[in-house]
Amino acid sequence: MREIIRGQLHILFFRAGDPGIGKRRNAFLLFGLATAWLAGIGRYWDNPRALVYQHLGLGSVIYCFVLAAIVFAIIYPLRPRNWSYRSVLTFISLTSLPAFLYAIPVEKWMSMSAAQTTNMWFLLIVAVWRVALFVSYLKNSAGLKGGAIVTACFLPIVAIITALTAFNLEHVIFNIMAGMRENDASGNDVAYIVVSVLTVLSYFVLPVFLFAYIYFIVQARKAPSTG
Repeated sequence: MREIIRGQLHILFFRAGDPGIGKRRNAFLLFGLATAWLAGIGRYWDNPRALVYQHLGLGSVIYCFVLAAIVFAIIYPLRPRNWSYRSVLTFISLTSLPAFLYAIPVEKWMSMSAAQTTNMWFLLIVAVWRVALFVSYLKNSAGLKGGAIVTACFLPIVAIITALTAFNLEHVIFNIMAGMRENDASGNDVAYIVVSVLTVLSYFVLPVFLFAYIYFIVQARKAPSTG
């Protein structure tokens, strides 16, 4: 367990080198999924709008599997090295630890407006941290370079946000955009508004990333295989 925790910290703080995942891939994957599960419970334990599966932490675990499948499928045509669904799933699960920030019940000792602002900052910190980790992973493990890294990093994010909006899966976002009564407010509302803004931006940048994606696929097919 000590080695797994060391490897987890190794990843979270961008330390170069092999944290030993290849030798203990089952243990690292289980640890990452367990972390995602606990983070999911912590994130929704005091949220009255959460569904039962979210309170049980199952949503976060399912999220890891679904996101890993999307990331694997989208980036595979770019011919990254060391690329497998299992490795992507393990990496994504091991980025779950920062989400424990969401479990801090700041609304218990802050005013509602202060709690909303704090949760917004938590959202931004976790998002930026995870994106930075993903960029590092694409560069150091997958061997992508330059514009291919930017495209591979942000295309899945933008595509997922756009798809969620198109299928109306993030119902809370639309409740906020339509206007909420004061007695419906919660400590997460400002964070959800930030997500709503990102949703609007995603519609505009998605075509740009799609064109870039096609370009880098063509370039990857021209280059010799990296394995």
